[in-house]
Amino acid sequence: MLVVKRSKAAKEFADDLFRCAILERDPVAVNRALDFMPADGILEYNSIKYPREFFAGVAARAFNDTAAALGSFTAARVIAEKIVRDQPNNGFAWSLLGQIDAGLGGKEDAVREGRRACELVPTSKDAVLGLGLITNLATIYAWTGEKDWALEQLAVSAQAPFGVHYGDLKLDPVWDSLRGDPRFEKIVASLAPKETVSK
Repeated sequence: MLVVKRSKAAKEFADDLFRCAILERDPVAVNRALDFMPADGILEYNSIKYPREFFAGVAARAFNDTAAALGSFTAARVIAEKIVRDQPNNGFAWSLLGQIDAGLGGKEDAVREGRRACELVPTSKDAVLGLGLITNLATIYAWTGEKDWALEQLAVSAQAPFGVHYGDLKLDPVWDSLRGDPRFEKIVASLAPKETVSK
C-alpha cells in the first residue's frame, strides 16, 4: 500500500501520487491522492488544468463505481466545456472533454472531440504531445467499446519513442476492456523490457 503523509510536497505531486495509486489499484491511496489535489485542478499539458473531478471519475470507473463515476464526470464536464470555450484551439482541452464524454457514455461526442484534439496537435507538428493525444484517443475508443479503433491508435503510439509504454499497458485500468485480446497482448509484448545477456 502506498503511504504518503499530508504535506505541501504531497499537494504538488498529487497527480503523480494518483498515478502510482491507480496503477497499484489501491483505493485508499487513490482517495488520499485525490484529497491532496488542489480544488482548482492539476496543471497539465498546454496550460490547462485537469479538474480534480476528472481524476475522481477515472478512479470511480477503475473501481467499477458507476454512480460515482457519472457524478464526477458530470461535474468535470462543466469545467472542461468552459476550458474548450476559452481555448478552442487547445488540443488537450478537446482531449479532456472527449475523455469525460467517453466516461459519460457519450460515444459520438467523445470520438469527435478526441479526433479534433489530434487534428489540432498532429504528430507532424509536435511528436511528443501529438502522441499523447493519440493515446488519449485510444482511451476514448476503449471506453466507448470501439476496441478495433483503440487497438489501432495504441499500435501507432506504441511504435513511437514517446508513445505509450509497457508499464502503462500492463498496469493501467484504462486498458482493462482490451485485456485478453491477442492484438492488445501482442502490443504489450512488443514493449516488454528485453533481457540482456552480460558478457
